[in-house]
Amino acid sequence: MRKILLSVALASALVAAQDSAPLSPHFSNLQALTSGGSNGESYWSPDGKRIIFQSTRDGHTCDQQYVMNADGSNQHLVSTGKGVTTCGYFTSDNKHIIYASTHEGGDSCPAPPDRSKGYVWSVYDTFDIYLATDEGKIIKKLTDTKGYDAEATVNAKTKKVIYTSTAGGDLDLWTMNEDGGGKKQITHSEGYDGGAVFSHDGKKMVWRAYHPDTPEKMATYRSLLKENLTQPMKMELFVANADGSEAKQITQYGCASFAPTFTPDDKKILFASNKHKCDSSLFELYLVNTDGSNVEQMTSFGKFTSFPEFSPDGKKLIFSSSFQSKGNYEFNIFSVDWKK
Repeated sequence: MRKILLSVALASALVAAQDSAPLSPHFSNLQALTSGGSNGESYWSPDGKRIIFQSTRDGHTCDQQYVMNADGSNQHLVSTGKGVTTCGYFTSDNKHIIYASTHEGGDSCPAPPDRSKGYVWSVYDTFDIYLATDEGKIIKKLTDTKGYDAEATVNAKTKKVIYTSTAGGDLDLWTMNEDGGGKKQITHSEGYDGGAVFSHDGKKMVWRAYHPDTPEKMATYRSLLKENLTQPMKMELFVANADGSEAKQITQYGCASFAPTFTPDDKKILFASNKHKCDSSLFELYLVNTDGSNVEQMTSFGKFTSFPEFSPDGKKLIFSSSFQSKGNYEFNIFSVDWKK
């Protein structure tokens, strides 16, 4: 695989944002790790030395997977460069990655969703999850059923993978081992369940969901799913045991809340939401107790800000934001120091 290296000068181009950046007292030392392009979800390696992230850049017209050092240096491609990819994550050994890709369904980016049906996401049925070395050599295809398999994350302690799949006929959460074995469906309510992560101790999980609550909404959901589409703008957060039992809804905002992650002590959840301006593309980060109480706004950029994840040592946080962007489709990955 061709390895794309960004300029060595990028490391010296990391910028600290202004002292007046609109951040919670929990955050300090805001720095940009990328500069230019559309950089989305980013996740730490278990040893905290590297970050995997998805980005549209280098002539690609849809997202591919990249790896960089924790300081933003040595950014390079680790996916095939074909199709579209999403949700890259390191496995527990620090030497492999998993990510979802449509490349076996075609070299080109899949057709964009039909926005005549409103703001919808594509859940491409050519998405499957792959295991690769940390430099991009694919080792194994982990899912192989017809339909959507994506949004995988890994718990480094239990070595379990949680992901979203239509293998059971609906958009449900499944778990499997890092080698693809032991697949098990763990949510069963009709509607979308996705974007799940385990707590650090592996005992709990949190995810975003849309469970239609009227016959009309359910009919729309089913109709869109037949076309590999779903509506993302009415998502709520749920918490459950790691096996899916004792599930509880913890937000009731009627807006889009997603990208949840547990704080280092597993006592709170950091997530992105447009609850302050529902139905808009303006997302901020919020902190909430695991029972849904004491919600606290953490950023006030007035932009799109999402996909937070804490470093393994609990000292840093990374997230994607259009803060200080120079164009409509520029999103960069930022890091901050975390204080309880």
